[in-house]
Amino acid sequence: MTHENHHETSAISNQLICFYGAGSMAEAIARGLLNQELIPGKQVSMLNRSNKERQQQLHLHYGVQTAMQGKTNAQYLQEANIIFLAMKPKDAVEAIRSLKPNLSSNQLIISVIAGLSISAIEKLIGNEMAIVRTMPNTSSTIGLGATGISYSSSVSEEQRFMTEMMFESVGIHVVIEEQLQDAVTSVSGSGPAYFYYVMESMIKGAQQAGLTAEQAKLLVVQTALGAASMVNTTGEDPADLRRKVTSPNGTTQAALETMAEGNLEATIIAGMNRCAQRAQEIGKGIEEDI
Repeated sequence: MTHENHHETSAISNQLICFYGAGSMAEAIARGLLNQELIPGKQVSMLNRSNKERQQQLHLHYGVQTAMQGKTNAQYLQEANIIFLAMKPKDAVEAIRSLKPNLSSNQLIISVIAGLSISAIEKLIGNEMAIVRTMPNTSSTIGLGATGISYSSSVSEEQRFMTEMMFESVGIHVVIEEQLQDAVTSVSGSGPAYFYYVMESMIKGAQQAGLTAEQAKLLVVQTALGAASMVNTTGEDPADLRRKVTSPNGTTQAALETMAEGNLEATIIAGMNRCAQRAQEIGKGIEEDI
């Protein structure tokens, strides 16, 4: 570990981190922080409305603090150095408004709420704060996430380091201008579902060809894993790897030609465009509520 990294890690280890919203994304990020030993569980609080069973489960499993460990939600929020906004988009406007009295200007706010802009969060809080807008994906749950990160102008250099270190604990990240967040939603945010859809289709095709459901799933999942790992390990472009698999007039070429006739590439790109557009619509809808 370099001297600078050591400094930043120790900077995180001194923080109090509060997750406002304790769903699967909050749990994935908290698990990453704790698995990488960036911070002890007693310095992490996870708050939800009133689900005591969920609070108890999180406390027993990760050693994090909840409202059941003696402090109120307001106390955890007021004491935190870093607050993750991890509630459902439909609850976000009301929830962030209600947070306002518990926030102070030296705190770092990290939003994992899809579609909610930095300016919308600033309006809801009512004063200038260090705000980070992120778009993680569900693969963060197994440490293979891909997250887009955008910063407000108030975020300090040290807060940037800490943010990026936290998201590194659940996968990879890219720092982007905020207007590209909808594009990131269409690539990595919603992207896992596109691959699941392709896998579903291949499993159906395999079963139609006579394989059992179990055999089909086993072969398709391993093939997908192998293909992604090949790109990752070799560093080659998918197009080059595809050409290596495709012998002239062979079986792969026959399959790919049929897929091209069905406009598969154009359909995927159109789907991604529609995804980004929908993200924009949801964001506008949230802003109209403010």
